[in-house]
Amino acid sequence: MRIMLAVSTMTAGGAERVAATLVNHWSANGHKVALITVASSDLDFYALDARVTRIALNLYSSTKRWRDFVIVNFKRVRKLRLAIHDFKPEVILSFMDTMNVRMLLASIGTGMPVIVEEHIDPTQNPVGRIVRLLRRLLYKRACAVVVLTPGIARWARSFVRSEAIYVVPNPISQQFCVSSKLEPERNGHRVIAIGRLEAQKGFDMLLKAFAQCAQEYPGWTLMIIGDGSERDRLHALAAALRIGDRVKWERAVKEPEKELHSSDLFVLSSRYEGFPMVLLEAMACGLPVVSFDCPSGPREIIQDGEDGLLVPPNEVDALARTMSGLMSTEGERKRLGQRAALVTERFGLAKIADIWSTVFEQVVK
Repeated sequence: MRIMLAVSTMTAGGAERVAATLVNHWSANGHKVALITVASSDLDFYALDARVTRIALNLYSSTKRWRDFVIVNFKRVRKLRLAIHDFKPEVILSFMDTMNVRMLLASIGTGMPVIVEEHIDPTQNPVGRIVRLLRRLLYKRACAVVVLTPGIARWARSFVRSEAIYVVPNPISQQFCVSSKLEPERNGHRVIAIGRLEAQKGFDMLLKAFAQCAQEYPGWTLMIIGDGSERDRLHALAAALRIGDRVKWERAVKEPEKELHSSDLFVLSSRYEGFPMVLLEAMACGLPVVSFDCPSGPREIIQDGEDGLLVPPNEVDALARTMSGLMSTEGERKRLGQRAALVTERFGLAKIADIWSTVFEQVVK
């Protein structure tokens, strides 16, 4: 098949990692694949197979005035339409709300089947009045609306016909399915968390929970990997909680599996999610995991008490108690970690790619 996948940027992020994983897999399996972004390819964080056609519009910019917003998005839609005409895909797959709206507008009159996918819980994630309205109008034109969980499917059914809605979880990239061949050097124990330093990810709550554990477990440290607008505020909070010397900060890394294999416990403290890749990746690396039972995704990934632990959303004290329980019990960490690694059987790339093949077969006649 000729497949075009569209996403706003290929900077570090869960949806972007999924995009890279899928286009590389499809390309390696003989499909002709194009990856198109609004942003420049200079911002690309993930490696792409050399056989993937990379199309970058280089039109990524923020606008404050209404007139500028209209002009820049008209240019984006026009260039997307030209790219569709040049590549001539048999199917177009678009990721994330704003890009989905642009691609549906760009495809009008082309006859190209368009599949749109939401990568976060739309009931929790604000997108602005214009995008929200256009999404409700244009998603009805999509050949398929793909969501990550049954809960998000219920949202989609409020304005999209049921037969056009598919639930397709995110796949685990193969790089997280291979055990580390090197025994990491350890100096104490480490909790790890990964994600954008934004309010959604709840790192403020994680810092507060770790502060409650820090005095009782002096041999433990916390590593947070990621970057974002909350960086300075979170650094200040760590200092105010008197754990600044116990927290290590790293910007986004290309091989997070190395840091995961060198850690003892993974924590997801998000206020809301879609289908958190970092949780899948930590479990695939055999780490015991603790997560807020936030909307949506963690409950679909973690089998509570069997391969990870769920904590009531936004309850810092409960998170601290659960972390403390695992920090004090190596045997329980080992049991959960061994079970967690089996997540690859449910969300392995080959299995999820087969689901995508079924979706494509339904929409490409």
